[in-house]
Amino acid sequence: MNSPFDIYAIVQGYAEGYFLMADESGNNLGWYSSRQRTLIPLDDRFRYPRSLQRVLNQNRFTVAVNRAFKQVVEGCADRETTWISPELKEIYWALHQAGWAYSFETWQEDELAGGILGIVIGGAFIGESMFYRIPEGSKVAMVKLVERLRERNFVLFDTQMMNPHLERFGAYIIRTDEYRDLLREALQRSCLLA
Repeated sequence: MNSPFDIYAIVQGYAEGYFLMADESGNNLGWYSSRQRTLIPLDDRFRYPRSLQRVLNQNRFTVAVNRAFKQVVEGCADRETTWISPELKEIYWALHQAGWAYSFETWQEDELAGGILGIVIGGAFIGESMFYRIPEGSKVAMVKLVERLRERNFVLFDTQMMNPHLERFGAYIIRTDEYRDLLREALQRSCLLA
């Protein structure tokens, strides 16, 4: 299938440590980088609130990969101000069809509870955004995604920027040069999310 986007160039941009964002008006899609990157630890530094352990023990949620990719993108973009423009949604879809973009989802019976949108390149999961429709849906997705990334020998889980929600999971900040070193290591692997 032909795409109006240069998929190779987009994947190469991510592989070099850049990420795509539109401005708040939904225009001016461009490549960005930052002096620092935020990672979710895939080792014993990963943590989560005790109250979430109770939710996990109840097995109220199941997980799936790419069962509702477009719905996850829409859920991630559905907020007052969003950097996920219509054009970026199309790019995510093209990346998904080419095997680079994934949705990691939580479900409660037949209802999408939450999800995480990301790009997989080698052993790197580059988290683009997350959302929930049912309380705890995105938090359970985070825990289950980390478990999956560990099982599949991923090197890093990049979330690009820090926020208080991510901090609760042990997210930490590294300098761009450290990030690029880790990214180079991740690119040497061939890991599968699904």
